[in-house]
Amino acid sequence: MKRSPADTAASARKITRRALFLGGSQAAFMGVLGLRMRYMQVEKADQFRLLAEENRVKIRLLPPARGLIYDRNGKVLAENEQTFRIVIRKEDAAQLDEVLVQLEKLIGLSQDEQDRVRRELRNAGPSVPVTIADRLTWEAFSAAAANGPALPGVTPEVGLSRHYPFSTDFAHLVGYVGPVSDYDLSKMDVIDPLYRTPNFQIGKSGVEARLEQDLKGHAGTLRVEQNVHGRIIRELDRREGDPGTNIQMTVNSDLQHFVQARLSGESAAAVVMDVETGDVLASGSTPAFDPNLFVRGISVSNYNALLENKFRPLPSKSVQGAYPPGSTFKMVTALAALEAGVVSTDETVRCVGHTEVGGRRFHCWKRSGHGNINLSNSLRHSCDVYYYEMAQRTGIERIAEMGRRLGLGEAYDLPLPGVNSGLMPDKSWKLAKRGADWVVGDSLNASIGQGFVLATPLQLAVMSARLATGREIVPRLVKSVDSEEQPIRGGAPLGINENMLRAVRQGMFEVSNSPRGTAYASRIAEASMRMAGKTGTSQVRNAVVDNKEVPWEQRDHALFVAFAPFDAPKYAVSVVVEHGGGGSAAAAPVARDLMLFALHGKLPPLDSYPSGQRERIRELFESLPLQNPDDAASGSSRA
Repeated sequence: MKRSPADTAASARKITRRALFLGGSQAAFMGVLGLRMRYMQVEKADQFRLLAEENRVKIRLLPPARGLIYDRNGKVLAENEQTFRIVIRKEDAAQLDEVLVQLEKLIGLSQDEQDRVRRELRNAGPSVPVTIADRLTWEAFSAAAANGPALPGVTPEVGLSRHYPFSTDFAHLVGYVGPVSDYDLSKMDVIDPLYRTPNFQIGKSGVEARLEQDLKGHAGTLRVEQNVHGRIIRELDRREGDPGTNIQMTVNSDLQHFVQARLSGESAAAVVMDVETGDVLASGSTPAFDPNLFVRGISVSNYNALLENKFRPLPSKSVQGAYPPGSTFKMVTALAALEAGVVSTDETVRCVGHTEVGGRRFHCWKRSGHGNINLSNSLRHSCDVYYYEMAQRTGIERIAEMGRRLGLGEAYDLPLPGVNSGLMPDKSWKLAKRGADWVVGDSLNASIGQGFVLATPLQLAVMSARLATGREIVPRLVKSVDSEEQPIRGGAPLGINENMLRAVRQGMFEVSNSPRGTAYASRIAEASMRMAGKTGTSQVRNAVVDNKEVPWEQRDHALFVAFAPFDAPKYAVSVVVEHGGGGSAAAAPVARDLMLFALHGKLPPLDSYPSGQRERIRELFESLPLQNPDDAASGSSRA
């Protein structure tokens, strides 16, 4: 059938529109394709040329700077120092043997180190960097960097490592960091990828360990282009991480240095506290160790030497060591008896040198006895019989309750590992732990700080602060976190009658200031700084033998607690000298020196001491291992 001219014209119009539409679509597509090709070939030519020939984009973590640790006056106790190292990754180590040969020539890489690198690479993941050499000199680092083309896969890095400028002074407080171990990783529920980066350091002890999450910071990222040989072509993007939080501690570095120096040569501990705030101004433990040895991984020989030292340098004796408090506990028994109403401050007890209970004789340290003795004199002379009588009248439950109110038997929440709770025993404790009933003899022993009673030097300092103020003083070790002041805890009244506290304080004052007091030889000459204290000697054996006749480890512990000034207390001090003998001879002189340093804010002037002792004190100060012996001799503080 022949089409009409009208149909033919209509059909032609449709074909023309379709052709135009298709032609236009094709032209648009070609235009977009051309623009895209121009964008890729011209504008992005450099980027895609670098990514060609098996170039790869890598994302790497940037370890953050670890937070700094300061003392209360802003002196740095833990800092970061720049270090140079070279690393390699398993996925880039195709030419490892050739690389190690070249490094042996360039930086003197030993065969043992080469074997270590091979071993660690075998166990490492493909993208986990393995350190070839760390803490390189600038010359060695530069040589490795300059020869980069001949060292495929090797990456020079500038990192940070921890350093402790005060060496041994803060080993037990600040602690130390070290390489992340498999044991560290095993304790984590979720492992931060930071801990798998080379040479990353984790807190191992002290504040470094307990505040690890604050101090470590958050990682940044680095995007780099790398060619087939593992050579970094360039950085594509860098996003810095967040540095760790800075921590300010309550300790005074000058006082801490003096504490460590004054305790040197002894196995001992001491704590100095602010009685108003509870701030721990110093917490010494000797002997100590250099935490810098642990930062890079301590050698087996050095670590064994620390383990085998009978003076136990690794644990912090001030918070981990628990000792029978001896006669420093007598204030607890006295207050318990006064509060129970079983004795008055003026009532006397006759001491004939011993007390007999249940067919057993409990001796006073003075075998001839003290005669008739009241509360104040019982503290001044440290009469045991007086407290044997108070124990029988009062009972262990009231004594234990008073001990807890004064801060004993509690593990304080400080950012330190292994804080010891000591032991404030009572009837239920003995039944639960020993499966036996409490007997009267247990109470007599506890009344003079022997038997089951144990206390740490920190707890004894807290006890002294609470006696001085009548308030619930709680120790504080961190002053601020990232410049934010940390709260002062406690401070509420203890609920102990002030007249009773005043009577006990007067007895402590006479200990140090009465000519017949057990610590009179360690008195402070300056009237405005006079000290109230209490000596203590705790037995470590049952046999009554002179300390000089037995080995060191069988000698009695020497203790002393104090607060000063007596009229307006500022500081509390406790000192424990392990196996030091008598508290009056071994611990009280140390406590006086520490108290005077705290009061003066520097090495005490000689006129703070009785005139007959000044030459001996001057010689003592000159012999101390202070940072600046000339300053020590002249009586000025350490710079």
